[in-house]
Amino acid sequence: MEEYLTYGYFGLFSISFLAATILPVSSEAVFIALLASKLNPTLLLLSATIGNWIGGMTNYYLGYLGKVEWIEKYFHIPIDKIKKIKEKIYNKGAYMAFFCFLPAIGDIIGFALGFMRANIIIVNISMFLGKLFRYIVLLYAFEHGIKYLLP
Repeated sequence: MEEYLTYGYFGLFSISFLAATILPVSSEAVFIALLASKLNPTLLLLSATIGNWIGGMTNYYLGYLGKVEWIEKYFHIPIDKIKKIKEKIYNKGAYMAFFCFLPAIGDIIGFALGFMRANIIIVNISMFLGKLFRYIVLLYAFEHGIKYLLP
């Protein structure tokens, strides 16, 4: 039984990591299934949040590997204009990382923030809080919604 518990948390961490990348995986379904199997909700919350956050930061890093010079070369946008945009979003845009938990566009937000070199500290904190928020909402919905489904 102890192995099942270990693999449950590690499995959720892994699925949550993959779900934060471009792979079409549903960490929410696994999270709910493991909650239903009576695993520790706090450990599930931490496993899912940390895995999803690290996956999101992987998107940031992949975006960071992109080169601003490519935009100038392939899209013919002057480098001065690119620099002005980068300066504007450096601190402000980083807070958008909170919304990286959103389906479909969340991955793109993380990638774009990395590409634009948004403040990594603010991105880390905002993204972590957004991912945590998502799983807290799921946990709350599960714990309060299940009461209405069971006799």
